[in-house]
Amino acid sequence: MTDRYPGCFIVFEGGDGAGKSTQATRLAGWLTDRGYAVTTTFEPGDTAVGAKVRELVLHSDIDITPRAEALLYAVDKAQHVEEVIKPALAAGRVVISDRYTDSTIAYQGAGRAVDLGDVARLAWWAVDGLVPDLTVLMDVAPAVGLSDKASLDRIESAGEDFHHRVRRHFLELAAAEPARYLVVNGRGPKDEVTDQITGAVAGLLTRRGVVPAG
Repeated sequence: MTDRYPGCFIVFEGGDGAGKSTQATRLAGWLTDRGYAVTTTFEPGDTAVGAKVRELVLHSDIDITPRAEALLYAVDKAQHVEEVIKPALAAGRVVISDRYTDSTIAYQGAGRAVDLGDVARLAWWAVDGLVPDLTVLMDVAPAVGLSDKASLDRIESAGEDFHHRVRRHFLELAAAEPARYLVVNGRGPKDEVTDQITGAVAGLLTRRGVVPAG
């Protein structure tokens, strides 16, 4: 967990088109309105190094092997946690990230059928073992999540079986650590989903003793 930092770390995970970005933005607004200092971020790509990785893994037509893909995502994570996440947590901010280690384990491990233990060790090593205080898993059937997209990037176009493996593994990760996860219906009414998330976050902040900035 992030007990060694005064801030709080919240991650949104889930399949493509599950509504992670929408709910992350809503949560950030809810927290800001209540006076909390908030940092919003995302993976891959929210550093100069990560932006290069994002272009390769999502938009390149280069043939990237599954293990090479996992290593590239680890590069993004290692830079991201040191450059963005840790400094914000050290400053007492609430950090909200759209994707983190679970995405690498689910997509590059389960999705690409690479050894899950190897990918998990790589992902957690890359982030120096920094575990989120809360992971919100936005669950949605792959066909539903991808149906609204006009075009698909390299990962989104990996095929139906790939995305079903990813979804199953996200749910397995949440089932293994229920105290750290909030699983919500990614296609539920937006306001109801927001209420679920803000309720869980309010309780977390109270337990952690994180207070508004001013």
